[in-house]
Amino acid sequence: MRLSDVGELGVLRELERRGLVRGIEHDAAQLSGDLVVTQDALVEGIHFRLDWISWRDLGFRAAAVNLSDLAACGALPEALVVTLAAPSETELAHVIELYEGMGESEVPVVGGDTTRADSLMLSVTAVGRSERVPGRAGAEAGDTIVVTGPLGCAGAAFRRGAYLRPPIRLDEGRRLAATAHALMDISDGLAVDAARIAERSGVRIEIDLDRVPLAEGAELADLGFGEDYELLAAVPEAGGGFDEIGRCLEGSGVGLLHHGAKIELGGWQHFR
Repeated sequence: MRLSDVGELGVLRELERRGLVRGIEHDAAQLSGDLVVTQDALVEGIHFRLDWISWRDLGFRAAAVNLSDLAACGALPEALVVTLAAPSETELAHVIELYEGMGESEVPVVGGDTTRADSLMLSVTAVGRSERVPGRAGAEAGDTIVVTGPLGCAGAAFRRGAYLRPPIRLDEGRRLAATAHALMDISDGLAVDAARIAERSGVRIEIDLDRVPLAEGAELADLGFGEDYELLAAVPEAGGGFDEIGRCLEGSGVGLLHHGAKIELGGWQHFR
């Protein structure tokens, strides 16, 4: 059986079933006390193209996608640890721009590694602290589904041959983490990420796409692209100022409605 047969979630389920990994159901790992750690990698040709993005923006992006995971844990970030793999002919000035972009996140880089590779790859570990990590497994029937900002902007930009700087929703994450039953960021598409909450929590999530705030220039299909890095939460009461886009019910899976009719959205699937 190949990775393309099972996809990312299938790989993680099998590793978890065998006891080779644990505690992987959340956006980040919660260690002793209030310590929270996450890690994400960006690979040239898979996650970005250098003819579509500047080195500075790539550095900011590498920091931001990891800080988004900390935001989904309600965490306050403390540091970044960065591994850079790059071809030997890479210009030093470009690497400096890359780290300057990471510096714009205002979270210090405190260590990491560098190595030679045939193509560019960035792996960033973000460390933070959170008093309460809702995770993905606590949503309950009756909860309201909310989102912290407009969706579809990343997909719309990609159609233009560009990447946008992701938002960093740290403040919103801490606000939501105080009461949310489940909380994660939207990195792989609205339907895919909602399904992760639904599966871990044992509920059904229904989303009214007519209530989802669309970014300027975005189309409905762009909601399936992912990489918006807004936060998706199941909250026990009214949305607290965030856009209410759905609800949790008894059952399983995710249902999407558009003008009252059921539709489906795609999403990012690793290894497929």
